[in-house]
Amino acid sequence: MKSRTVIRAIDQVSYWSGKTFAWLIVALTFVVSVEVFKRYILNAPTAWIFDFNNMLYGTLFMMCGAYTLAQGGHVRADFVYTYLRPRVQAALDLALYFLFFIPGILGLIYAGYDYAALSWRIGEHSTVTAEGPPVYHFKSVIPIAGALVMLQGVAEIVRCIECLRTGAWPPRLSDVEEIDVIDTQLSTSEYVDEESRRVAMDSAKAIDEAARHRTVAPDDDEGKAP
Repeated sequence: MKSRTVIRAIDQVSYWSGKTFAWLIVALTFVVSVEVFKRYILNAPTAWIFDFNNMLYGTLFMMCGAYTLAQGGHVRADFVYTYLRPRVQAALDLALYFLFFIPGILGLIYAGYDYAALSWRIGEHSTVTAEGPPVYHFKSVIPIAGALVMLQGVAEIVRCIECLRTGAWPPRLSDVEEIDVIDTQLSTSEYVDEESRRVAMDSAKAIDEAARHRTVAPDDDEGKAP
């Protein structure tokens, strides 16, 4: 239970950091809309808006990386992986985390910190436009995002160890997903009967579970927790 407490605590950090920074999409939409109005209606474009949009989108992309990892949402080539037993999946994941994930993210944190520190020292501004905004605060996002992803990586490693011990993947935090939208659409459709809806939802859930590498064969004793 202690390992699951650690997993859940780190998942919560990644979950709320992702939820918080996801609101940047609202700010980005607002900024782009205002700029389109100024550029094409008022004929008064803003010189530094391109840089600002990149900063907003880049921050959104990087700071939601840990959340995506916590939700098992990163793209993976799993056409063979999904047919493996949970313990084999966990062993493979564990090896890859130590071989590639940890060195890669440590390199990102190290290089990102040096990159941001230099930018702060020189008070760096964007050179894309003549009135380029400061970029040192934006570059600080790189090591911070790397640290959050590394923290979630620790949770994933513990999750793998727990799966090796029990034979079943520990649950992830639930969130509103595309499958929930499908369920809502089918439940309100007058053209889909209950049996067809159930079959469609069972198929969608099976695909979703396979994509999240928690496929467990129903007749496989090793795939069940003791």
